[in-house]
Amino acid sequence: MAGGQERILRGRIKSMQATKKITRAMELIAGSRIVKAQQRVQAAVPYSEQITEVVKDLAAAGGSSDSPLLLGRDEIRTTCYVVISADRGLCGGYNAGVQRAAEGEIKADTLAGKDYRIVTSGRKAEGYFKFRNYNVAGAFGGYSDSPSYENAREIAQAAVAMYESGEVDRIELVYTRFITPGSQEVVLRPLVPLTSEAIEGGDGKAGSTDGSGGDYEFEPDPSTILDTLIPRYVEARVYAALLNAAASEHAFRQRAMKSATDNAEELINNLSIIMNRARQDAITTEIMEIVGGAEALGSGNSSTAQYVDLLGESPVPAAQHGDN
Repeated sequence: MAGGQERILRGRIKSMQATKKITRAMELIAGSRIVKAQQRVQAAVPYSEQITEVVKDLAAAGGSSDSPLLLGRDEIRTTCYVVISADRGLCGGYNAGVQRAAEGEIKADTLAGKDYRIVTSGRKAEGYFKFRNYNVAGAFGGYSDSPSYENAREIAQAAVAMYESGEVDRIELVYTRFITPGSQEVVLRPLVPLTSEAIEGGDGKAGSTDGSGGDYEFEPDPSTILDTLIPRYVEARVYAALLNAAASEHAFRQRAMKSATDNAEELINNLSIIMNRARQDAITTEIMEIVGGAEALGSGNSSTAQYVDLLGESPVPAAQHGDN
């Protein structure tokens, strides 16, 4: 019984050691990718800030446009939520945080008698909302850990098309903002229409409040430039959100894999202690069996000697009895 238990424990320890190697490797990979993702986030900030300033200055210069992206609706009846999650798991509570935030907003809209649409980025969000029979109007995925500008353009065009057609009255981004490798937060940012609230702090940062906008001369005219820049601005906002989400995903995965590695190490130590204890018990049992057998043999020999002594005879070989 003890030998069988020891074999089982050895198998579990071997399995946990293999798991520990995998989680450790994933932790190191995520750590290396955080640096690259953080650099991409920082590299995209100047463009995002500059195009935001240009759009604000165009509006301040009297640029009027017939673009529906600038025209807010009198009544908000339907909201489109662009939910950005990961394609894979093993990243702690990253996906759950974004999904809960979007689901909370959707439930609030439903209680208020309003409708909604969901556009998902990442297979985890797609599977979550489709499994619960939410109204998923569009789904994109396969790039969550390394998004490109083309991915952002596809999402932006799909969401804007619904707004321009009148299917939705507002578009909001739900994603995880990257602050530092140890700090991230789930945010809900308005995207369309381009109100002052949507333009200020579009990439998750506070907008400029010192009035230090650039001094521009617009050619051919502000309205034409505004019509061209508005779609680019929306795409830049979505791209910044994708980059923040990718960096946050790597940070969450690194912490989750470190925790898994620590747990595996602790479990290996506990199993080793149990196995050593079982081995010691097995050895003790064998020793007790040997001692018990020796005592039984010694007790048997002593009883035979006492029996012969009572007869007053000494043991005689069988051959001698034959001669007599």
